[in-house]
Amino acid sequence: MNPILKVVILSLLPISELRGGIPVGLASGLNIYVVYPLAVISNLIAFPIFYLFLSTLHHFFLRFKLYRKSFESFLERTRKKAHPKIEKYGYLGLTLFVAIPLPITGAYTGTLAAWFFKMNKRNSFFAVLLGVIIAGIIVSLVCILGIHVLDIFIKDSA
Repeated sequence: MNPILKVVILSLLPISELRGGIPVGLASGLNIYVVYPLAVISNLIAFPIFYLFLSTLHHFFLRFKLYRKSFESFLERTRKKAHPKIEKYGYLGLTLFVAIPLPITGAYTGTLAAWFFKMNKRNSFFAVLLGVIIAGIIVSLVCILGIHVLDIFIKDSA
């Protein structure tokens, strides 16, 4: 599979998001100047897609027990993690929540939190955008520094 396509797909997926796209892109030999913007843009596409889903099709899917249970569980985890930050810091809290590159803190969860707490869609988009940019920088730095550290160890052991 084309490495650029891998970055796009992984960055779009709710589980990996750009935390998966950036390392795979760099490991595939792509330049950080290609990987970073591609991963950020791909991950950011999640906001309008997921927000549209929540505003429309979500209500239809709630009729199905499996979906309802899964969604309620995901919503409860999101509420517990995001609520203290959002209640205390508002849109800055949403940005910080998305910016932390850990599982269940990315663009999808940030979008869900913004939707659930009925935050202004436009302001939420910019908060998620800033969070995704910061998360991308953190992931990129960790990957690049990790590669350099590995290079040092490999050269020293040779």
